[in-house]
Amino acid sequence: MKTFTDNQNRVWTLAVTVDAIKRVRALLGIDLMQVIEGKLIERLSLDPILLCDVVYAICKPEADSRCVSDEEFGRAMAGDAIEQASAALLEDLVDFFPSPIDRANLRRVLAATNEAMNKARGAIHARLGSLDVDQVVAQALASAGSLSGAAPESSASIPDGSPSLN
Repeated sequence: MKTFTDNQNRVWTLAVTVDAIKRVRALLGIDLMQVIEGKLIERLSLDPILLCDVVYAICKPEADSRCVSDEEFGRAMAGDAIEQASAALLEDLVDFFPSPIDRANLRRVLAATNEAMNKARGAIHARLGSLDVDQVVAQALASAGSLSGAAPESSASIPDGSPSLN
């Protein structure tokens, strides 16, 4: 059982159980047991909307008792709240499996996914840090200037006797 806090400062308890997995299947058509194949962890890591839908489905009994709708829950999920919910979901999902071998393998998949995401973030950060805005603007203006020379002639410059487009 893990907890996370949404952007309305509500603390949610996330518990991946058989009941929760069945509820996610019924509400979203997503089988959390596919996490064992490794692709679902990547999908949840890359799609924050899907992740929040899964988290809401797992937390639905608690949300119902607090009278928090799916829409209200979604409005309170952004930034750090999604990051916390993601970590809570993925860690609890790994802990759900009874086999120590399955848990160890899933932890390796989760670690590899996190490492890949961190490397991608680092590469983006480095690229943005080395970006020369003045050079980008100059290139864009040069490209726009070369395109303007290729504009078709106006109809006033077409000599008489030439075929008309009308």
